[in-house]
Amino acid sequence: MVQYGSTSIASGTQRPATGASARPVAPRGMPAPGRLKVPQKDLLIFFRQLAVILQSGVPLAQGLELLASNMTNPQLAACVTQIALRLNAGEELSICLRQYPKVFRPITVGLIEAGETGGILEEVLDRIAHLMEQQAKLRGQMIGALIYPVIVLVLAITVSLALLIFIVPRFESMFSSLGAKLPATTQVMLNLSRFVTNPAGMGIVVAAILGGLFLFRGYYSTAAGRLAVDSRLFKLPLFGGLLLRYEMASLSETLATLVNSGIPIIDGLQRCISASSNQLIKNTLARSIVLAQQGQPLSISLDNSKALPRLFISMVKIGEETGELSFMLEKLAVFYNREIESAVSALTKAMEPITVMVVAGIVGTIVIALYMPMFDLIKAFKK
Repeated sequence: MVQYGSTSIASGTQRPATGASARPVAPRGMPAPGRLKVPQKDLLIFFRQLAVILQSGVPLAQGLELLASNMTNPQLAACVTQIALRLNAGEELSICLRQYPKVFRPITVGLIEAGETGGILEEVLDRIAHLMEQQAKLRGQMIGALIYPVIVLVLAITVSLALLIFIVPRFESMFSSLGAKLPATTQVMLNLSRFVTNPAGMGIVVAAILGGLFLFRGYYSTAAGRLAVDSRLFKLPLFGGLLLRYEMASLSETLATLVNSGIPIIDGLQRCISASSNQLIKNTLARSIVLAQQGQPLSISLDNSKALPRLFISMVKIGEETGELSFMLEKLAVFYNREIESAVSALTKAMEPITVMVVAGIVGTIVIALYMPMFDLIKAFKK
């Protein structure tokens, strides 16, 4: 039993959505409801606290007002206050949340709607918070794994530019005064130094980079381009397997949460499409929905493009046959989470010596190229 202000909803009952078509009015200085955005960490705290309040027997509207009065995020506080006012006017929580599409994702609204219908809103809110926690953890692990190569690349570029801009020109003037014959490697290094210290040359580089990014963005915005790029991401050395594990962990966790909340498997797959960030996975789920609606078992439907790992398909098949699909999905989520942790740890350890080798290789190449003429001059003086 979930209380909405002075009214209540029992399991399986529905109240008329009074004023569902009305649009909430944004307070002065606040973005419009359709444009409002809130950090995920604030939403996580909000759902955790709301679940505890409802479990304590506090009416939903009153609980929302209590949470809003203690929030540090003024925009989320104003949003929650508006939702509480609409609940007191007789609207459903899921209908209120739909007015803020950039704050509450469709999967969140769908779970809450199922919780309202089944009379298990407190439990669903707790599951939403758990799902957000897991997704935040996965995202953090992925960022931690991918940011290390970026740091290595930035460090290598910074060191190279510093040497080419500040050190190499001094050697060039010295070589010119001595009239030394320069080896090919040294000449290449001097030419590269002239290029990066020339504003026109650097302008060409910047323009080429920006042009490449613009073309890639345009290509990726097309359906074919997005599918082509996302399909190749899983084949990247070192990172492809990690990205696939991330998608599988997210899919398993999300689908398990939806099934446990009483959402039909077809609706659950549909919501998983919007939750996925990879177009290949999205297309696979979309085709699986069509096949499942035609009567195909879920495991066969999901195997339509051979994009999902065999382990995932096999576990789903076992879950179907034993009637424990949600249990198997939960175990898959745990398995892939552990796989990601192991892969991130191994990748981080592997990148440490690579970092040293890359930076040492760049610095060593420049130093050797600069000192090779010096060795030739020393030999000439000895003669």
